[in-house]
Amino acid sequence: MNRDLLFATVVSALGSLLFGFDTAVISGTTSFITNFFGLTDTTLGITVSMALWGTVVGSIIIGKPGDLWGRRAMLMVCAALYLLSAFGSAFATGWYMLLSARFVGGIAIGASSVMAPMYIAEISPARLRGRLVAVSQFNIVMGILIAFFSNYLLVGVGVNNWRWMFGVVAIPSLLFFGLLFIVPESPRWLMKKGRPDEARDVLQKVGAANVELELDSISNSLKEARGTTKLFQKKYALAIACGTLIGFFGQLTGINIIMYYAPMIFEKSGSSVNSAMLEAVGVGITNLIFTILAMFFIDKIGRKPLLIIGIVGMFLSLAGAALHYYDPVLVGSTVMVISIVAFVAFFAFSVGAVIWVFMSEIFPNKIRAQGQALGAFVDWVVNAVIGLLFPIALARFGGGNVFMFFAVLMIPFFLFVIKVMPETKGKSLEELEKLVVLEE
Repeated sequence: MNRDLLFATVVSALGSLLFGFDTAVISGTTSFITNFFGLTDTTLGITVSMALWGTVVGSIIIGKPGDLWGRRAMLMVCAALYLLSAFGSAFATGWYMLLSARFVGGIAIGASSVMAPMYIAEISPARLRGRLVAVSQFNIVMGILIAFFSNYLLVGVGVNNWRWMFGVVAIPSLLFFGLLFIVPESPRWLMKKGRPDEARDVLQKVGAANVELELDSISNSLKEARGTTKLFQKKYALAIACGTLIGFFGQLTGINIIMYYAPMIFEKSGSSVNSAMLEAVGVGITNLIFTILAMFFIDKIGRKPLLIIGIVGMFLSLAGAALHYYDPVLVGSTVMVISIVAFVAFFAFSVGAVIWVFMSEIFPNKIRAQGQALGAFVDWVVNAVIGLLFPIALARFGGGNVFMFFAVLMIPFFLFVIKVMPETKGKSLEELEKLVVLEE
């Protein structure tokens, strides 16, 4: 693999590492900030979901700036916002200051969830695109694992441990910001801006197989789409449906109740605070291992087969977790932990690896930034609602009903993948455009 291509991929994917770190770090702080700020189930839900409401804003506003000023410039803005959020959260003197800082971090998460995979997709050759965009997902789960492990190490530092948990995000934020100065801009964005010579240089640096052929293909794609760049047109209906439903169903798996509340879930099933933190690290390790496995299979067997395997496995795992809550004596806490870990493994091997890859592929060149922003917007809205309501639902309806609810939602997800979703493996972005754009 070309060295410049790999370097640009890894650097841009640091935005995804921060995405994973910043979303998961809250899980280790919940009990401590609850005591420090005197939170209830409702205000805890608000605190956890505040970053997620920021992601909703970040994901929907990033599309047009990304088209105007470029993918790399917007990733730099994300890095600066991550840094601001880290310091704001660590030095929060009141609940509202903490909420504000988390909201700013959420804007960075939402924006980078759109820009990082989009940038990678636009610099990658078709034969490697799934694997390289999956580097973004790899970095998300690496960030989650680092957050879980960091929380475990910092739990014993004293009454201010939660401040350190939030503050360490500043280190990778600074690294991300600095490295972005030495990666190239997206060649497709450069072509859209009428800068073909610069686009040619980038394609040569990242090792494109046939630079002139690829430039012609990108140019023809943009010419065919000239005129309006309005997203909501009939011809884009299939792309919009697929790009939004993958995010919608991806969150309805319930994955982020594990990422945001794992220690609390394990504590409620009988684990001590330290054991719960360590079990959360186990969840992060499982997430990482199965994401790596998925990276080897996503370009070999395709996106749809991975999703089918994962959905069936997640259904069984969620049902197993529900059974523990229905009868804790018959179905012990060991089954609960195994079910949660298995669920994370199936998610990482399927939805986790596919969602951002597919979302970066399915929209045509002309509307990719807007379309991916819409898909991420839907993803983060559902995520925020789940993050807000989970502690309330757990207290009111019980864990059995909550986990069984998510298990049942795997059925419509399965039908969507089988009946609606196209396979995108091995096709260039321009070939996919012809596949998904409907005749008017």
